Amino acid sequence: MPEKFKTAFNGYNKEDVNSFIRSVTKEYESMLERLKKSDAENEDLKKKLVEYQNLENTLRRSLLIAEESNKELRRVAKNESIQMVEEARRNASRIVNDALIKAERIEANADALKRRAIMYKRKIKQLLDEQNQMLDKFDDIEY
Repeated sequence: MPEKFKTAFNGYNKEDVNSFIRSVTKEYESMLERLKKSDAENEDLKKKLVEYQNLENTLRRSLLIAEESNKELRRVAKNESIQMVEEARRNASRIVNDALIKAERIEANADALKRRAIMYKRKIKQLLDEQNQMLDKFDDIEY
């Protein structure tokens, strides 16, 4: 801002020069204050940037840990499911084998009962035949 001063007897007018100096001083102080505010704001922003960078790093680490935990959980779950399936197969085989053994025993018992029934039937038939023969002998006796 070029300033034109009035000339006076011994040079420039003192009042004009002093007024200009006050104006420049006020402008300088105002600019200096704005610069300080900008510097303070810049420092605050730098601190916030560092905080956000730290937060970002923490979040990245947390995300990595979560991903690794997820992988580990999946691996463990898969292994457990494989073990459960294998155990279920073993149990199923055992149950089937036990059922087959039991069925064989039941069949053997049924066969034994059938043979006994046939044998008892024969014995009863034989006893009845003997009783009939005895009755027939009584018929032959004269009274």
